[in-house]
Amino acid sequence: MAAVELEWIPETLYNTAISAVVDNYIRSRRDIRSLPENIQFDVYYKLYQQGRLCQLGSEFCELEVFAKVLRALDKRHLLHHCFQALMDHGVKVASVLAYSFSRRCSYIAESDAAVKEKAIQVGFVLDAGWYSDAEKVFLSCLQLCTLHDEMLHWFRAVECCVRLLHVRNGNCKYHLGEETFKLAQTYMDKLSKHGQQANKAALYGELCALLFAKSHYDEAYKWCIEAMKEITAGLPVKVVVDVLRQASKACVVKREFKKAEQLIKHAVYLARDHFGSKHPKYSDTLLDYGFYLLNVDNICQSVAIYQAALDIRQSVFGGKNIHVATAHEDLAYSSYVHQYSSGKFDNALFHAERAIGIITHILPEDHLLLASSKRVKALILEEIAIDCHNKETEQRLLQEAHDLHLSSLQLAKKAFGEFNVQTAKHYGNLGRLYQSMRKFKEAEEMHIKAIQIKEQLLGQEDYEVALSVGHLASLYNYDMNQYENAEKLYLRSIAIGKKLFGEGYSGLEYDYRGLIKLYNSIGNYEKVFEYHNVLSNWNRLRDRQYSVTDALEDVSTSPQSTEEVVQSFLISQNVEGPSC
Repeated sequence: MAAVELEWIPETLYNTAISAVVDNYIRSRRDIRSLPENIQFDVYYKLYQQGRLCQLGSEFCELEVFAKVLRALDKRHLLHHCFQALMDHGVKVASVLAYSFSRRCSYIAESDAAVKEKAIQVGFVLDAGWYSDAEKVFLSCLQLCTLHDEMLHWFRAVECCVRLLHVRNGNCKYHLGEETFKLAQTYMDKLSKHGQQANKAALYGELCALLFAKSHYDEAYKWCIEAMKEITAGLPVKVVVDVLRQASKACVVKREFKKAEQLIKHAVYLARDHFGSKHPKYSDTLLDYGFYLLNVDNICQSVAIYQAALDIRQSVFGGKNIHVATAHEDLAYSSYVHQYSSGKFDNALFHAERAIGIITHILPEDHLLLASSKRVKALILEEIAIDCHNKETEQRLLQEAHDLHLSSLQLAKKAFGEFNVQTAKHYGNLGRLYQSMRKFKEAEEMHIKAIQIKEQLLGQEDYEVALSVGHLASLYNYDMNQYENAEKLYLRSIAIGKKLFGEGYSGLEYDYRGLIKLYNSIGNYEKVFEYHNVLSNWNRLRDRQYSVTDALEDVSTSPQSTEEVVQSFLISQNVEGPSC
């Protein structure tokens, strides 16, 4: 259903009547529950507006009441406001509802199939983004599905598995997520043996997300192709959007930027056209669009897109919500990259600290989601320390950055092991930090570890490899006087950057400046002059190539249908998909 503009209507007769009911809430409470769901929700929303959260909490903690107001689909945006306000107020409404739902499922375990089907539907709409509680709900739903070996329940079990996999992905429970995928496949096989087929697009899309999070990029890319092949006519728009998003991200890390651009722009268009510009699904697409822009070196535009996504999520969820935290983190990192040359990191630091604050408020202190947020904050603190003129403050900031990097590294190694891109990134970050701390041998060791892991996983000419090669070159050049090794590494980093991103790639500036310093140090002034000219040409190219424009201008309309986008992608893979 398309989203509508969700604003409270001024003092109309209807609104006056709602206010009168709320004024007499204590006496009218039982009667309120017999009202149609839209009117009943409006009464509860008025309680929220008046700050009567204890009374609102007593209503929403009752499963039957909450299940009914969830049926007011065009009010979902406002329901998020109420729900988050209760959670921030200390009313554990998510936990209470999850517990109530689990108990309800145990009571009806031996009831007729129709009752179970109704309970499962309630469970599907209860996911409010609170991962542990949502997981309990979907596990209960899945348990109901397993009680009868019937075809209807097999279809429902697949749907349960998809939702459970989504929640476990969000909560970084990747091992359990893999088990969930295998369980879904068993139900798929049962259906297939009886001549039935369940659409696999959503399931494969969630598997792609899991593999992407684990940095298994080749496997993620393979499964995104399988998910795209499953996009057919009549598939829910949400599923189509999510598959396009995941496929775009998989293309980005494989450096297939043209494909990634087509997929994510169509996802943005679909989400805005179908759900509206204030819907959380639209913000999901914006975050992935920002990811694409950042990776193709359109940094300024990525900042603007991430800010737009954060604004939507704050409007929808408010308060201390994981979805808001991830948007803060993405904006923090893009702002850090954008302001790297200027040294103005206040905005980036603000968003990094907001992300960490929200996550630690909701999740355990050793949760994997903290690894990337701590990493971003550490990167920012290091740059602030380098520019600091107070030695004591510099040392304090560098030590704090060190502690954050070590914590992130341990979380990554615990989750992914040593031989993983995420672990390699943390080694590289420590290498840079040790260089700033003048621990040069430790810095060299970290950079070499990062390069070795990245080369084995990503190949010799990947962007991530170029980053680590450039950082090691900087160490050799500025601090260890190993000019011959530094020169080879700089030239290698430049070659990879130009091959992937072209002559105007932003990262080339630091390699060019490094070479100018290097050639000055060894007295090769002819090369100094050459690279001064190269840097001047690079600056002129950047001015022309990356003028600021509205990144959303060219996605306001889609020149292609979804079918054309899907077929174009599949043809590029030399495969054919079902007709949309």
